[in-house]
Amino acid sequence: MRYLILLLALTLFSCNRDNDIDEDEPISEQRNDNAVVLDISLSGSLQNPAFSPDNHSIIFTRFINGYNKEPAEIYKYDLNTKQLILLVSDGSANVNLPGSSWNHGKIVFSSSREPHDEIYMISENGQAGDEIRITNRTNRIAYEPTLSPDGEWVVFESHILDVEGDGMIIKYKMDGTSAYIELSNANDDCRQPNWSPNNNKILYQRLLNGQWNIWTMDTDGTNKTQLTSNIGNCTDACFSADGQYVVFSSDYQVNIANIYRISIDGTNPIRLSNYNGYDGAVSISNDASKLVFESRNGDPDESSGTKILMLNAL
Repeated sequence: MRYLILLLALTLFSCNRDNDIDEDEPISEQRNDNAVVLDISLSGSLQNPAFSPDNHSIIFTRFINGYNKEPAEIYKYDLNTKQLILLVSDGSANVNLPGSSWNHGKIVFSSSREPHDEIYMISENGQAGDEIRITNRTNRIAYEPTLSPDGEWVVFESHILDVEGDGMIIKYKMDGTSAYIELSNANDDCRQPNWSPNNNKILYQRLLNGQWNIWTMDTDGTNKTQLTSNIGNCTDACFSADGQYVVFSSDYQVNIANIYRISIDGTNPIRLSNYNGYDGAVSISNDASKLVFESRNGDPDESSGTKILMLNAL
């Protein structure tokens, strides 16, 4: 998600509701896909939802003062019981990334706490104050991590301290026994990595000629391949559980970003959400039956914030 947006509308998804999830009314009469607002009783901007491995819960970031406006907390929300648990809150910007940020009982996120943004981890059953710092560098910052399927490696977006551009993709072992491994070059400006479920690919977005597109690479940084092309600015990507397609945000043929999917070979882009407003920062359940994403009736930038919606698949 981090301060980049885009997204989409529905072709594969129906108005049928999953019986084991209690959902609320559509966010707006403008919706054309029967997505519903999750009943989360929090003020502020609710962003970056990510499914638990068992699909029963999500985590998300709550920016207290509006869209992308610090401070930010991380919550866990049970989709069946509607139980809401505060996981991380210390007055800084604590931000998770949609996609593979939760597995093997671990949840990874970035935090702007002093001295600068780094990667942290907390147990899925933890509580505020239990988080552990994973990365520690003096002149580099770290954003938006995701975990390898075995929970042993973290991959994240990195920048030189106080430099907003020139993003790099970095891999690091959670137990600290490896060096920081650079998977991309700074001049490629790569961001928002997401690990594949079969542990052989990493998704990321790259800025080239003023356009954001989704790319993949092997987990050692080789075989970099452009996945999207000529379908608008594409960001915020994550894999389906079978690794056969990718869901992401794009402004392709829409006024403001909605949710799309594309096959892993870069063919057959399909619009999944259908809204006159903004849909973004999508996560797909491991059984491929549901999407969760952030949404707002209009451009979220400088707004009071977004809500979290769910869309059911056929």
